[in-house]
Amino acid sequence: MKTFIGYVSMSGNTEDMANILKETLLQSGCEVDLLNLETVDVHALKDYDCIFLGAYTWGDGDLPYEVEEFFEELRHLNLEGVKAACFGSGDTLYPKFCMAVDIIETTLQEQGCDVYKDKLKIELSPESDKEVDECRQFAKSVYQWANKGEKLTYV
Repeated sequence: MKTFIGYVSMSGNTEDMANILKETLLQSGCEVDLLNLETVDVHALKDYDCIFLGAYTWGDGDLPYEVEEFFEELRHLNLEGVKAACFGSGDTLYPKFCMAVDIIETTLQEQGCDVYKDKLKIELSPESDKEVDECRQFAKSVYQWANKGEKLTYV
């Protein structure tokens, strides 16, 4: 399965999540491209079987300013038939915890993506074994869903 993981990260938390997702998907036999969303041509998303988009939440529940242009371009793209999953980091000290992940999900749905039902939201950085495992399980579940329940190829 040709997979894209795109993220934006300020303090490295969302990037850490993206790297765990990539490692897990590579173990399953996926071809994975991992890129910072600031450098991505939005039209390239059509070339993938499954896309993972992730961001930290900025301010009062906003997308980070670094990806505003990316998401504006995304809103003009038809991604019907592309499978997608959403992830991100946040801080529960703010009232709209990980709201950027919800914005990503809505945007992908509006563009025709078949979006995975669950979203991965981590408080700050995936440092504990539990949080790392949550990231791994998310990647495995999305992989199985995108492959219509096929068994994972890794041990």
